[in-house]
Amino acid sequence: MSLSLGQKAGWGLADMGIVVFVIVKQLLILAFMNSFLGIPIALAGAVTTAVLIFDIITDPIIGYFSDKTVSRFGRRSPWMLLGAVVLALAMIGIFAVPENFTTNASLVWVIVFFLISTLGFTMVSIPYGAMAGEMTLDKKERSSMTAWRMAFASLGILIGGALIPILAGDTKSGYTFAAICVAPLIILSIWFSVFFTRNAPRTLVPSQQNFSYILKLVFANRAFVTLVILYGIMTLAIALITAGLPFAAMYLIMDDGNSLLSGAAKGLGTLSLMFAAFVLGSIISQAVWVKLSNLYGKVSAQLIGIVCYIALLIFIFFSLPNFNVTLIAGLFVLAGMTNGSYQQIPWALYPDLMDVTREKSGESIEGAFSAVWLFGQKVANAISPLILGFILSLYGWKETTEGFIQQTDAALNTLQTSITLIPAAILGLAGILLVSIYLPQHKKLMSENS
Repeated sequence: MSLSLGQKAGWGLADMGIVVFVIVKQLLILAFMNSFLGIPIALAGAVTTAVLIFDIITDPIIGYFSDKTVSRFGRRSPWMLLGAVVLALAMIGIFAVPENFTTNASLVWVIVFFLISTLGFTMVSIPYGAMAGEMTLDKKERSSMTAWRMAFASLGILIGGALIPILAGDTKSGYTFAAICVAPLIILSIWFSVFFTRNAPRTLVPSQQNFSYILKLVFANRAFVTLVILYGIMTLAIALITAGLPFAAMYLIMDDGNSLLSGAAKGLGTLSLMFAAFVLGSIISQAVWVKLSNLYGKVSAQLIGIVCYIALLIFIFFSLPNFNVTLIAGLFVLAGMTNGSYQQIPWALYPDLMDVTREKSGESIEGAFSAVWLFGQKVANAISPLILGFILSLYGWKETTEGFIQQTDAALNTLQTSITLIPAAILGLAGILLVSIYLPQHKKLMSENS
């Protein structure tokens, strides 16, 4: 039974809400703690990392129980419906720190609500990732589903990275207001996704194997494990960039008022303008990466994306600090285009590898694969704030409750390097591993299964 357009698009819709929170935790929480709660950057980074490690721990547990869930609504839907509410309400709580709280009390408040929101996120994201392998075994339909997912993910990036900063402005209370505004979008995107996919076929029978056996099957797929590591390495590079962008928009990207987009920068804010440009590039690039994947293969297309990303980051390094927001916005369009390969291609590769294990073992363990697949990504997202916070603190980065404070030249130079050259080096490592380790494993696995 083929999937309808509504079912494929409906599945992709949930990723809009998921990505909003991904952007919030990667882009805004670290900067919020440092710039509005007066929490030192190293401590803020360590706290963010600790919470996200909790996220990693809960992944396989939620994946296992979602595989085992039996209800009239299916295996995945109950988790996603409840998780959406938990995620959205707790996200509001993160930014709704009472005005009379001390710095320490504010920190505890953020930690508690960050933990709860992260649990809600896991309840949504793990079952959601598993659904792609359950709804269809047809690779063309999966490609179409991925395209819809990427379209809605781009909207999520725009909402999280552009709309929230516009709504938030330059005040602590503004962030609470912004979270309240976008929370319904998160809930409704996930709920409507469940509604539109309620009658989609479920092609697989849940596995009855125990937890350890299921994980053993997953880790026996060496190509898949390598892809998880590679995706994590690429994510680390991008997470460092994302975590540093609010600071870069405040200290490295200035507007002299004389460029084409100066008016937009003044009206939207520099950070929102950059993210809008980034999303534009990402949307433009999707058809390009599909074409390149079809022409040269997915692995080669990913390598092209990595090389282009490295070159662009080096160019941006030499372009900062900069007073021409139009030039920087143009570079962010290109950044969105190169980032499109990271957004699309690994997600197109992993279901194919999952199919190999299912065909060999006869076990339907999509939840476990989804949990392990997101593991590398989440580890990278977890440690990136710690790394950035530690590096910046070494060079004297200052905290404030006013949003802006004068930083030293050494601190600003370190920020510039941390969001350009260091990520470029990490992507270079990913490219080497992609060619030297993953590609031979991928070819061997596919030839054995053909």
